[in-house]
Amino acid sequence: MGYLYYEVITKQTSKRPEKPCGDVVLTERDKSATIHILCDGVGSGIKANITANMCVARLKELLRNGFTLRQAFTNVARTMEDARKKDMPCAFFTVARVLSDGVAVILNYEMPEALFVAKRYSTHLKSVTQSFYFGVIGEASCTLDKGEGIILMSDGITQAGLGKGLQNGWGIENVNKFVNNELRKGADIKELPQLLINQAKKLWKQRWEDDLTVSLIHGRRGSIVNLLTGPPIDSDRDEEIVNSFLSNEGLKIVCGASTAKIVARVLNKELKIDPSFNSSIAPPNYEIDGIDLVTEGAVTLNQLYNIWGERIENLEKNSPVTVLYALLNVADKVNLFLGGSKNPAGDDISFKQSGIIKREKIIPLLILKFKEDGKIISEERF
Repeated sequence: MGYLYYEVITKQTSKRPEKPCGDVVLTERDKSATIHILCDGVGSGIKANITANMCVARLKELLRNGFTLRQAFTNVARTMEDARKKDMPCAFFTVARVLSDGVAVILNYEMPEALFVAKRYSTHLKSVTQSFYFGVIGEASCTLDKGEGIILMSDGITQAGLGKGLQNGWGIENVNKFVNNELRKGADIKELPQLLINQAKKLWKQRWEDDLTVSLIHGRRGSIVNLLTGPPIDSDRDEEIVNSFLSNEGLKIVCGASTAKIVARVLNKELKIDPSFNSSIAPPNYEIDGIDLVTEGAVTLNQLYNIWGERIENLEKNSPVTVLYALLNVADKVNLFLGGSKNPAGDDISFKQSGIIKREKIIPLLILKFKEDGKIISEERF
């Protein structure tokens, strides 16, 4: 089946276009799971937005500090219930977690239930519910394969049309029927969030009485890049590390002349400078038969950091830095193989004078950039 990446597509519209949306979403990823939070601040506008952001921040903090999903969910739901009883600002929310094997759990606190969607049909994921103080919490689960997904929504969707021709609003069952009809007509699964927003607006007679948000968590074939940089501290491990690097699924990139020499030696291949190289600002790149890209190390990684976020068409053509950026930019998962052997050139005054940050310092900065763009990062240090 290959590696699956769980892409999140969110579409939303504020109750009043000139005011902030009271629905807030957040996606957190690591190598074991993708977590998506959809939080609906009670009311609308800036107060609802602030409340929803505080709720999301609290959930994120608890999860990052080692709370289990259910512990974090229950903790924040209890806080929101206390606020609700005291007539203070509160928010309702849904948290969905999809493990790397596709097993998904959806927890909701006073929010619409989720839909499971496949290529040509959808199903209402009915939650097991229980009373929670004055509110209701629910839990549902499913397993996602390639081409399948979960749809989460705020109640601006399920209540669409309330008081405007629909006595009880659109409702989750009718939302599910709509999705099924769209899929049968040939709609792509990725189009569903916008289609639901559009239909909800129609039911609200183009003057919706709540913020509208739909999120799709969609499983698709993921793109993997493996990047090896830096020789191992123990040179006796050269062959072991190179073989581990090569055994992984995905593109293979080597950064660093010393690292490239090790790879070439282990593979018994020739290390050559790329004859087509003609960049005026980037270091030269190399060639090793069987490796997708071989570049210089510290300078290239520094230049990669400096251009991250630029439009690809603005970058220098035929540059190894541009190629490295293009390959990493489209990757969903980056496996980093990081050698700990010190590079003596890193202490050269020319590096400091040119503002070149050492490999061991530039890599963590790049990892932050990668994570900001939603990439899953795996690190192996040796």
